[in-house]
Amino acid sequence: MSTARTLPFWQPLTPFNAAHFSRAIPPGDADIVVVGAGIAGLTTALCCAQEGRRVWVIDRQGAGEGETLRTTAHLASAIDDRFKKLAQWHGKDGARAAVESHAEAIDWIEDICASTPDRCGFRRVPAYLFSYDGKLDRLKDELEAAAEAGLDVSWQQEGIPGLPHLGPALRYEHQARVDMGRYLRTLAEACRANGVRFVLGEVTAVKGGERPELTVDGNTLHANAVVLATNVPFHERVAVHTKQAPYRTYVVAGPVDDGTLPDALIWDDGDPYHYVRLAEGEDGGRVAIVGGEDHKTGQDHDPRAYVRLQDWAREKLPGTSTFTYDWSGQILEPADGLAFIGADPGDEKNVYVVTGDSGNGITHGTLGGLIITDLIVGRPNRWAALYDPQRKQLRSPGGWLHENANVALQYRDWLSGGDVKDADLLAPGEGAVVRHGIHRVAVYRSAEGELHAHSARCPHLGCSVRWSPQEKSWDCPCHGSRFEAVTGRVLNGPASEPLAPWPRPASRDA
Repeated sequence: MSTARTLPFWQPLTPFNAAHFSRAIPPGDADIVVVGAGIAGLTTALCCAQEGRRVWVIDRQGAGEGETLRTTAHLASAIDDRFKKLAQWHGKDGARAAVESHAEAIDWIEDICASTPDRCGFRRVPAYLFSYDGKLDRLKDELEAAAEAGLDVSWQQEGIPGLPHLGPALRYEHQARVDMGRYLRTLAEACRANGVRFVLGEVTAVKGGERPELTVDGNTLHANAVVLATNVPFHERVAVHTKQAPYRTYVVAGPVDDGTLPDALIWDDGDPYHYVRLAEGEDGGRVAIVGGEDHKTGQDHDPRAYVRLQDWAREKLPGTSTFTYDWSGQILEPADGLAFIGADPGDEKNVYVVTGDSGNGITHGTLGGLIITDLIVGRPNRWAALYDPQRKQLRSPGGWLHENANVALQYRDWLSGGDVKDADLLAPGEGAVVRHGIHRVAVYRSAEGELHAHSARCPHLGCSVRWSPQEKSWDCPCHGSRFEAVTGRVLNGPASEPLAPWPRPASRDA
């Protein structure tokens, strides 16, 4: 996958991308250009094409090559920021609207899956929330808040079926799971059948207006509307980035005997929390998918994250012993728990954004397509105000202040020394920041022993990048931009430019 070295459980869309993505710009003009071919981009493209619009999808690598196939595809209207908080942030009406909108997204996904013989592995399942430390007051508070928000939720004193040792739990009805690889492929094929054209290219700039302008591989294109479905917007520096924070989350997966674990979505209420679901393996057996160990992107890297996840799974989940997959993904966490979907918050006319997945990327991404299509065609949407990127976060000042104070602290790196004094000390496959006078240099030694050096300055807002030992990438601790180790190219925005090459050898601390 293009955004990381690790490989997720879901099958990539390599045959589709090879057959249908072209570097040639289609003839004529597009009504709508969608940048990004993940869940949000393909949903938007399909919905707009079904409205009779001429749609192009542009992606640097192809469908599913970003963050979408790094999800665990929990389809939940019982979203993971908890309804006690959502009611505080958005009011009781807002919390109810969050439940209703995510339920509508799950229904929409189910309808798409119903068109295929295997239903893309879609299945309605219950969900369970249990206490990570055995304290039940939090669960009781959440039971009341979730019920008031309209969820079908109940107290399960006997706990989760087959897992009574985890203690009492909340049970939520009408949740779901899906095979993300099969679903995204079905979505891409539906787009193609409705006339969507796919372009392989790097979009580096977007400017709004009556006919918004895009820069694609140095060329200029125009459309009536542009939708940025790129996990995080890259076309502006501040407007949305101060209202959300990037986190890295980790996942392991492995076979489990039938009947050992319930077919359900399972979470604990820790911070960071763990999350569990089942999937079907290629051999028809069951696979347990276990995630957690989140941390701020570029901060607190721990090479033992996967080991801790495996240990947690073996302790809590009977029948889990062998893990055949491990991977990580990028989450954008809004200060008030809900995605930013709608008109560009920087007032770029006829430009729309989908970002802030908040750990519910598949339902938030689906909502992105439904809401933005209505906005483009001029149709009222009852969820638009709730997810408006320009909304004020007056009820969540604590989270906003904490995250932005955290960002400010990261600039202290420019006053500190490097990770190592001599780049020659790096082993193959290792990276480190080396100080050269007033400069910081990101140095990586490839498996072949060659050193690759770039300026450590993130092109977005000037933070110093840090080395990720898990994904072998340079990660920005301020706003989550990520860069490939050898070339410095962008893996994740908001940066739109690569790390600058360092013009001279990076060896000794000066």
